[in-house]
Amino acid sequence: MQKNEIITCINCPMGCRMEVTLEDGAVVSVNGNTCKRGDLYAHQECTQPLRMITAVAPVAGSVAPVSLKTRTPIPKAKIDECMRAIDELQLKAPIKAGDVLIANVVGTGVDVIATKSVL
Repeated sequence: MQKNEIITCINCPMGCRMEVTLEDGAVVSVNGNTCKRGDLYAHQECTQPLRMITAVAPVAGSVAPVSLKTRTPIPKAKIDECMRAIDELQLKAPIKAGDVLIANVVGTGVDVIATKSVL
């Protein structure tokens, strides 16, 4: 069964509105993109959407929280589970930017890392 979706590409400032035709969960065609990046984005977004996660977490003994992010995007379906893992962190200073705070978060193969130092 064919299904059409309208999505907006976020890969560049053009923001192309694209019509994506899917059949049995696979992308059959993409129309409306002005560059190859739009086509690649449409395939990824409609078959396996990924998202970067950014958040902050408290650090024991520090007034300032540590900002953190996933090193690379994770499957959109894993966002809630990832956020629960971040909420369970018990962090202590010192933390350096780039430190791995959670390795292989929720089995994604992606680490959660600090994006700033807390001394």
